[in-house]
Amino acid sequence: MNLRFPIHRVNAFAAVVLSLAIPSVWADEGGISFWLPGQMSSLAAVPGEPGWVLPMVYLHSSSSAGAGRVFPRGGRVTAGVDGTADILLVAPTYTFAAPVAGGQASLGVGIGGGRPKVGVDATLTGPGGVTRTGSESDSRTGWADLYPTGSLKWNRGVHNYMAYVAGGIPAGSYSASRLANLGLNHWSLDAGGGYTYLNPKSGMEFSTVLGFTYNFENHDTNYRNGVDGHLDWAASYFFKPTMHAGVAGYFYRQVSGDSGSGATLGGFKSSVNGIGPQIGYMFQAGGKKYYANLRAYKDFSAKNRAEGWSIWATLVVPLGK
Repeated sequence: MNLRFPIHRVNAFAAVVLSLAIPSVWADEGGISFWLPGQMSSLAAVPGEPGWVLPMVYLHSSSSAGAGRVFPRGGRVTAGVDGTADILLVAPTYTFAAPVAGGQASLGVGIGGGRPKVGVDATLTGPGGVTRTGSESDSRTGWADLYPTGSLKWNRGVHNYMAYVAGGIPAGSYSASRLANLGLNHWSLDAGGGYTYLNPKSGMEFSTVLGFTYNFENHDTNYRNGVDGHLDWAASYFFKPTMHAGVAGYFYRQVSGDSGSGATLGGFKSSVNGIGPQIGYMFQAGGKKYYANLRAYKDFSAKNRAEGWSIWATLVVPLGK
């Protein structure tokens, strides 16, 4: 097989899809972590074409945990969660034509918003130690935080390498008294590297990205998330030069515990794994090259977090000539 369709920046969204904070799905305070496991997938480290590109990502997620499992949220300890979220993100990204350190550099920023819905079976403790009981739910529509990112990518035949750094700027919709939030209300810094094996003759592709997140304190709740480690991976086969399909997954581990006076449950270190199918399609329209990707994940072996499933739909739109 010969992949003659040029591989453009099919995964420019990957390093900047960081603002999709989904209540009760992931770890850390309020079930929200800076890094969303599974956001990087196939072709993650493949260099792209110079110029502007606009990745657009829609994410739907659903998760739950039984009443016997407790979570810190908004200065409280809640028992049992049931949450869904619909998030839309755009991440305008510019790729430089001139090499930087022998690789291809790009800069972008993630901007988005959506609507999370959260329900809890009971609120055990509130601010000031006040005990509350009974079910409670919350939903809101608002903006997510801002997430700038930068990356360097190198190509060496069938081998592709990437280094990236990303930050979280707390500018999204947030209130310590709300169950449903889109913003994290704290600064974050994430960095890591990735590798993609892409063989045009065999049509085989494999990608993996490893990174770590350092979180600063949420001063409204005196809660500081621990350091998070994450490994996203994907493998696919190009059935034809413009279409590939396969499997994607992730491993997420909190390597240090939560801290601060608001961390009433202690370190609350968490972990989760996920796996699911994916399909990608490259096409031309108006003389420009586009890329669409659809994938789904199912969580398993979760610890100190809710389990659920998510669907990611991505369209990468070129803005240049």
